[in-house]
Amino acid sequence: MQEEVLQDLTSILDRGGYVMIPLLVLSVLSVALIIERCWFWLSTCGKISLRRLESLNKSFMVGDTESVRKMVTRDTSLFGVIATKLVEDGPSDAVAMGAVEMQRPRIDRNMVALSTIITAAPLLGILGTVIGIIDSFKLLGADVVLTDPADVASGIAAALLTTAFGLIIALVTLFPYMLFRERSSKAIGRIETMIAAAQQGTEK
Repeated sequence: MQEEVLQDLTSILDRGGYVMIPLLVLSVLSVALIIERCWFWLSTCGKISLRRLESLNKSFMVGDTESVRKMVTRDTSLFGVIATKLVEDGPSDAVAMGAVEMQRPRIDRNMVALSTIITAAPLLGILGTVIGIIDSFKLLGADVVLTDPADVASGIAAALLTTAFGLIIALVTLFPYMLFRERSSKAIGRIETMIAAAQQGTEK
């Protein structure tokens, strides 16, 4: 089974040319980054985390910082870290903005890389296709007489393989990327709600 997979992979690399190597690297990188982001958002915005966030907001609104302190003890989640900062330093606008900016790298981690893969994969695919077509037309300009046009057609078909592979990588990466952006916007909104609840609690 493993030998068949290796043979198929080697065949694809041979047909697509050396441009298939960076495309293969991008595909593996894309899958790894998507898995990391899925794990992060499942742990951050899962049912347990959202229930805890609701409890934090209720405690903040009534000014019960002691309950908040107990709930966020040893809590390294996104909302737990920000809640700890609000309890320790107060829910002023400056503290709130600083706490959010400190956590923003966790929220936006790997998003630039995913966006780059979405853009770069099709371009690399087109580059591989152009190189393959150039090589195919070199056969037409060679001194050797081609008796079978299928030789050129097969070369062009192999060249188009890189474009197809690049588009597949971009599409597979695009949908999770948009989902992660939507999760990021929701997380920021929930953080702002928690900050508002904390500020409301201090006014009582």
